[in-house]
Amino acid sequence: MTTPAFDDCPPASDVVTSYDERHFVTYLRLLDAAAEAADWREVVRIVFGLDPEVNPDRARLVHDAHLARAKWMTEMGFRDLLRASRN
Repeated sequence: MTTPAFDDCPPASDVVTSYDERHFVTYLRLLDAAAEAADWREVVRIVFGLDPEVNPDRARLVHDAHLARAKWMTEMGFRDLLRASRN
C-alpha cells in the first residue's frame, strides 16, 4: 500500500482539508496501529517509508503530527465529513 505524498506535519486547520481527505487511509492506518500499541518506529517505516534510524527526529515528528491529526479527525473532523455528505 502506498502513502500519498506527505508533509512533515499536516496543515493545522479547524476544518477538514484536502490534505486530510488524501490521507484518510493513512490516518486510519495510524489509528489502527495506535490501538494495537505498535511501536512508532515500525509504523513510520511501514506507513511513511521513513527510516527512524537515519532521521529519528523527523520520523518521530511525522508520526506524531499525523497521529494527532488522525485523532482530531475522530473527535472533530468527522463533523465536516458528515455535513459534506448531506449536501
